[in-house]
Amino acid sequence: MTGPRVAVVTGAARGIGAATVRRLAREGWAVVAVDRCADDPEVPYPLAEPARLDVVARGFPLVRTVRADVRDEPALREAVDLAEREFGGLDAAVAGAAVMLGGAPLWEHTDAQWHTLLDVDVMGVTRLARAAVPALLRRPRPRSGRFVALASAAAHRGLWHLGAYCAAKHAVVGLVRGLACDLRGTGVNALAVSPGSTRTDMLRATAALYGLPDVHDLADRQLTGRPLEPEEVAAVVAWACSADSFAVTGSVLHADGGFTA
Repeated sequence: MTGPRVAVVTGAARGIGAATVRRLAREGWAVVAVDRCADDPEVPYPLAEPARLDVVARGFPLVRTVRADVRDEPALREAVDLAEREFGGLDAAVAGAAVMLGGAPLWEHTDAQWHTLLDVDVMGVTRLARAAVPALLRRPRPRSGRFVALASAAAHRGLWHLGAYCAAKHAVVGLVRGLACDLRGTGVNALAVSPGSTRTDMLRATAALYGLPDVHDLADRQLTGRPLEPEEVAAVVAWACSADSFAVTGSVLHADGGFTA
């Protein structure tokens, strides 16, 4: 293979997604950065603005941006097509787009909350897989393709008043394990990265949901003693995208600061 390795990253305008785009770009990857870049009436906190996505790409000549919702499968296919047209193929897909909803006991979560969480956090990963995996498999053998989904520490522990979110993230882990089995022997691996409390807009929204004045209060159970920075999780995601991660498939990298220790 000639030319840079190529990735598509969703949820790319801020947080871990943006940090992953920058990390990959600094390591010489070509990246198609995808984000909705608009608020959602079902999500009670602001989502990224279009300018945030432009800032992520600034200074990286091999980063392209696409405004697209992970609920729009044709738009995800177009992002993958862009990667193949501009850069000659696809080597990694990172499913980073997600929302957090909750604030009440599980039996009080509304159908609208469930639908949004499952459609964005679970089906958004599925739609990216539908769009990206065929492109990953179009790379000639021997290949080292990677499908990486951002799960969460919530995929491995129950969290108070976030039952539906926990269920959605558990589903992401199950999805990755099933996908890895389907990819057996192809040279394409599927794996999840589960962050803990990471200093992002979503963590600030979680703190507000709990009535906490400081996101540090959400990191009390982490062995690190502080919230992680997005760049610290992005380093793990970037390694997961690399050929060096061959031994890890159908599994989870716990980038959670020891939260699930």
